[in-house]
Amino acid sequence: MIKKSIYITLGFLFLGLGIVGIILPILPTVPFFLLTSFFFSKGSTRFNNWFKNTKIYHRYLDNFVQNKVMTLKSEILLLSFVSTIIFITMWHIDNLFASIGLTTLIIIKYLYFITNIKTVSKKQYFELRGK
Repeated sequence: MIKKSIYITLGFLFLGLGIVGIILPILPTVPFFLLTSFFFSKGSTRFNNWFKNTKIYHRYLDNFVQNKVMTLKSEILLLSFVSTIIFITMWHIDNLFASIGLTTLIIIKYLYFITNIKTVSKKQYFELRGK
């Protein structure tokens, strides 16, 4: 029960950060909403279903989940944000094996995006979203 409460709390925390990211262009929106979706799916079916039915989910995540497409701007923001977090972690860890593991994670992340996520224009993105 405590674990589910933590997941729900983290879901709302990242939802809030994602909403702030809509307003402030320096914060990436998509990674926060992906985390929101992840934590809600682990914490509560009710909150997960609620989030998946919001305009926010449909605007920022549905196309990614359904079609595995993103705009170049979204890809760059997402990859930059996650890479920055990993690099900060690497800088603070004084362990060669952890650094090698994190470097491998970065490489796998970029390979995944290059091979599995199609980059589309904003126009194509919105056309796919309308379907």
